[in-house]
Amino acid sequence: MQAITVSAYRSPKKDELYLFVPQEDGLEKLPKELLVMFGEPQHVIDFELTPNRKMAREDAAKVYESVNSKGYYMQMPPSEVEKISDYAPAPERLDNIC
Repeated sequence: MQAITVSAYRSPKKDELYLFVPQEDGLEKLPKELLVMFGEPQHVIDFELTPNRKMAREDAAKVYESVNSKGYYMQMPPSEVEKISDYAPAPERLDNIC
């Protein structure tokens, strides 16, 4: 599959809420309701997206398919359970902490 250049935007309204759109389309083709809910998009990065690209939290194939079919992909913030699982495990003993 052919790589597409994607622009990633961060939402000012909600931490870790991101929007991925084709760079060539920008934000012009997005539904107005989506932009109202998302807030004023803050550009983060442009990158080449392929279905097998490694992404931090999302499946690249899913993002690729959505960007091609709908014209955007919205990455929702992680749940509280996902955030907790990112923390380092607790120490086995606490008596060695000064």
